[in-house]
Amino acid sequence: MLKDGQLYIAHSDNGNINLVGNMANRHGLIAGATGTGKTVTLQVLAETFSQAGVPCFMADMKGDLSGISQPGRLSGFIEKRMPEFGIENPQFAGCPTRFFDVFGEQGFPMRATVSAMGPQLLARLMELTEVQAGVLNALFRIADDNNLLLIDLKDLKLMLNFVGQNAAQFTTQYGNIAPASVGAIQRAVLQIESEGGDKFFGEPAFDVNDLFAVENGRGVMNVLAADKLMLNPKLYSTYLLWLMTELYATLPEVGDLDLPKFVFFFDEAHMLFEGTSKALVDKIEQVIRLIRSKGVGIYFITQVPSDVPVNVLAQLSNRVQHALRAYTPQDQKAVRAAAQTFRANPAFKTEDAILDLGTGEALVSFLDEKGAPSVVERAKILFPLSQIGAITPGQRMDIQAAAPAKLKDYEKFFDRESAYEMLTEAAQKAEEEAEKERKALEKQKEKELKEKEREKEKKAKSSKKGVGRTILGTMIAAAATSFARSAGTRIAKNIGGKSTKSSTAKKSTSTKKSTTTKKSSSTLGTAAKKATKTAVNTAARKVTTEILKSIFS
Repeated sequence: MLKDGQLYIAHSDNGNINLVGNMANRHGLIAGATGTGKTVTLQVLAETFSQAGVPCFMADMKGDLSGISQPGRLSGFIEKRMPEFGIENPQFAGCPTRFFDVFGEQGFPMRATVSAMGPQLLARLMELTEVQAGVLNALFRIADDNNLLLIDLKDLKLMLNFVGQNAAQFTTQYGNIAPASVGAIQRAVLQIESEGGDKFFGEPAFDVNDLFAVENGRGVMNVLAADKLMLNPKLYSTYLLWLMTELYATLPEVGDLDLPKFVFFFDEAHMLFEGTSKALVDKIEQVIRLIRSKGVGIYFITQVPSDVPVNVLAQLSNRVQHALRAYTPQDQKAVRAAAQTFRANPAFKTEDAILDLGTGEALVSFLDEKGAPSVVERAKILFPLSQIGAITPGQRMDIQAAAPAKLKDYEKFFDRESAYEMLTEAAQKAEEEAEKERKALEKQKEKELKEKEREKEKKAKSSKKGVGRTILGTMIAAAATSFARSAGTRIAKNIGGKSTKSSTAKKSTSTKKSTTTKKSSSTLGTAAKKATKTAVNTAARKVTTEILKSIFS
């Protein structure tokens, strides 16, 4: 609690233990086994900052921290400790609170765009190999170079499909893009989507400046409902890491202030470092080391200090160590390691004290005014003035309804033009162009086919006329030739017959002349008929021959 302008956190045999305001941005650690009081210590620190006008952010893993929004009540336990803490009339009060939820169920949505998350954090979230992470990084470069916004998962999925189909044209500029790597990333995206990640990525994207609210001189407590988010530890830790890096990228340099500008509590901190590449751990260390100059204090909450990498642990100067259990040799080693992180107190042995602490008790060491760690003290953490435990759904709804209109805008999801729309439009145009080319080609083929048919018909007509002319000419020539031959033969025979019988004819009387003349006329008629018949038969044979030639030629 804020007492006499001091950040009063705990009480020892030597008096009050205060957190020095201008050293609060030097970060801190709250450690201890399950059930030893870490959540209450976090609540006491947060409401003390709120009373001093410092806004905070914290993840509510079990719903317990929602009680910080409601005033606490006097209990027998608190009444017993009041004289010990030097508190006569505690003013129970809740803190101004805003509830957020990545899934938008128990608070205002906190979305981020795929582009803002970046390839490095996404690769961690998807648990990609180094090669696959390189392909993802190339994909982001391709999207940036082509002005393709990556906002939500459908943008990322279509971009992966686009890059996979056109990998050959990108290889020279961006390096090898293996289809197997693209496929692995696509499967990872589908997994994130199935776990509710599609609700996290999108717009409106959360603006970290909305976390720096103060009401009536008290800092607003920004509580993230994380009970469902915890089911996906990678998404939880990656999201908080993104939020931390966004704070670092957004805030200006301010140096050491009398009080921090903002305090960030990172519960279950061990999740942040599990399965994290060395490059990303180095980035986290850099952010933690430099963000204090922007007025931000980061406090990690975990079970044992060894959950945090040594280089990061070295940056956490304000420490509260609750009891640890040492049932195994590994546990005993962890206790010794935790004890060695404190400045020793000659009044007791730190290692033994860690094992002997009761609920609500802790070893406390804060930085003094000169920035040096104080001697570790065995102390009792103050009771919070806000409610311990979860609030009801009705109380949560009332708080949400009273929130500023700007926060309610986060509930209005929208989908502007991004990579998905641009690639879909480009694909449709390409399909339309391909369809036009296909139709033009079909039209050209149809035209050529018609031309061929016309040529064929023309040749067929020409051939029929030629055949007709040939047949007619053949018939005429054959008839004439046959008739001439037949007629000539008959005439010759008649003439020869007359010459042989000339002497007989002379002896004939004049009465036989008329009879001979009639027979000659009859003979000539018969010859003509036979000649005509022969000519017709010959012509028919020749016509048949010509028709057969025209068919088989």
